[in-house]
Amino acid sequence: MRAHEAGWAHAEGPRGPSWLRVPGDVNDLVPLLWSSTARKTPHGSLEVGGVDLLDLVAEHGSPAYVLDEADFRARARAFREAFDGYDVYYAGKAFLCTTVARWAAEEGLSLDVCSAGELAVALRAGFDPARIGYHGNNKTVAELRRALEAGIGRVVVDSFWEIERLAVLAAETGRTARVMVRVTAGVEAHTHEYIATAHEDQKFGFSITSGDALDAVRRVHGAPGLELLGLHSHIGSQIFDTSGFEVAARRVLALHAVACEELGVRLPELDLGGGFGIAYTTQDDPADPARLAAEMTGIVERECRALAVPMPRVSIEPGRAVVGPAMCTVYEVGTVKVVELDAGATRTYVSVDGGMSDNIRTALYDADYSCTLASRRSDAAPVLARVVGKHCEAGDIVVKDEFVPGDVAPGDLLAVPGTGAYCRSMASNYNHALRPPVVGVRDGIATVLVRRETEEDLLRTDVGA
Repeated sequence: MRAHEAGWAHAEGPRGPSWLRVPGDVNDLVPLLWSSTARKTPHGSLEVGGVDLLDLVAEHGSPAYVLDEADFRARARAFREAFDGYDVYYAGKAFLCTTVARWAAEEGLSLDVCSAGELAVALRAGFDPARIGYHGNNKTVAELRRALEAGIGRVVVDSFWEIERLAVLAAETGRTARVMVRVTAGVEAHTHEYIATAHEDQKFGFSITSGDALDAVRRVHGAPGLELLGLHSHIGSQIFDTSGFEVAARRVLALHAVACEELGVRLPELDLGGGFGIAYTTQDDPADPARLAAEMTGIVERECRALAVPMPRVSIEPGRAVVGPAMCTVYEVGTVKVVELDAGATRTYVSVDGGMSDNIRTALYDADYSCTLASRRSDAAPVLARVVGKHCEAGDIVVKDEFVPGDVAPGDLLAVPGTGAYCRSMASNYNHALRPPVVGVRDGIATVLVRRETEEDLLRTDVGA
């Protein structure tokens, strides 16, 4: 995995990755990486949703997550329209708050949650429970009971224990649980090991190869109070083509056909999950929803014809692809340090007022990000820099390698695009840092959606004298 005990941060050379090119103008934005309303003003500051980030930081401080409402809605709508006839579930684990849940509902999306907390947010937002799916590999009895009592539209079961728990709860509550069976298709998605979720050696789902998946289908079908809807598969995250979906669909639909024949029923639904990738840097080339829809529909239609089974109603679960590009994070530069390396080479370290507490993905997944100077225009030549956080970790990296103006200095603002997915969701209080706010922007108005944590918040759970 990593040759150096301090991580990849100490392993790469000073010139950065081969795909990173020196920009013609270091002030320019790469549109693919940013939300649709992002632009540079005449004096060089970054504007998103008609709000200048200089003004946003002056009012709300930094670091701050900036969520472009128009962009989020447009991406949600693009998936709903491209996948017409599908059920499109927004994967709330990417980022969820009550306002975002309402936006998703208003744009015609259903919602996928995977914890009691996410369900609580969805219900507080007034999301129709019948349009909510509940995931998770270790749902407690209390969580399942709450889901049933709330009238959740479907529960994605992940173990034999859960099937038993759900059957008991259905009897106790007098409610019918509508169930999808999560299966592992044995597909190695072309992504990071920790976010590839359909190969055999991992915690999710029932194995098709071992026969557990068919056994699970039988048990759900035979359990009073459980309604078997169909099969669910998810092959991973940050995936750029549909080849993995094709293999998964072939294997899952083969099981679907066997189950229908053996049980003498028609399974009405099939969920192929999400995991659609976005562009974090110029090396990424994601497919748009229309192309994904055409290719995935063709895959399912071909396999259903080959197996002589009726087309089920298909659902997908985009999360990152909806919210990821819609958000950026703005930081203030605190220090700039040039470090001498071997053979006369140097590396410029730009330290900002956030870090791995607001974006753990670089350290956790070796993820790549970009950034831009967000407070002014610069005429200085670009220099290759590493943007780092303020935490007591050598691996506290925000952006591994990016060209920034050579005159970047304390007090400047830097903005990092593509931080909508998993950054706020996975944020922590490491070093007792306070988690940043999420500020929604649209038509020149900035609105706090999730407020900044305070020291009072931090100390409230500390009950020591």
